[in-house]
Amino acid sequence: MLNKLKPSANTYLYPMPQTSAEIYTDGSCHTQQRIGTWVAIVFLGTAKEVLSGTVQHTTHNRMELIAVIKGIQYVLAHYDSGTLICVYTDSQYVTSLPARKEKIVLQNFTTQKGNALQNAVLVKIFFELLSARSIAFIKIRAHQQQDDTINYNREADILCRKLLRRAVGRRLPGYS
Repeated sequence: MLNKLKPSANTYLYPMPQTSAEIYTDGSCHTQQRIGTWVAIVFLGTAKEVLSGTVQHTTHNRMELIAVIKGIQYVLAHYDSGTLICVYTDSQYVTSLPARKEKIVLQNFTTQKGNALQNAVLVKIFFELLSARSIAFIKIRAHQQQDDTINYNREADILCRKLLRRAVGRRLPGYS
């Protein structure tokens, strides 16, 4: 079932075990209300599990990162250590983190100006997960149009936006 997507410059491949899990993720945030949602669609073979959540006082990047973390944590909890994890995401932020890991760790999770790195706690969790298993990150184009091919990132995007509209609607009656 692995996608036929071509790896981008931000694709990081680690040693490939026998079995693989695919995770399709998306995160979204209503920036004015600071409500966010995330979705991770996890596949192992034909088994499909949809994970999702809503977070208050958040940002778009946090939602993208949480979606990936939750998906990876699910695979770690449910599948053996020989499972390769392929994460498909439209988040440039997430796919650039592995390449920046060494620099971020050397700077003790602070910026060049000495400020705390945004999402430092989540970035630390993300880096710990990278050490736990073989993981490939595949950067895909965001908000793809519907066509005849099955596209689980599009499904994650649609579900994420639906959850966000629902969450904001509870806070702002009449919002849709």
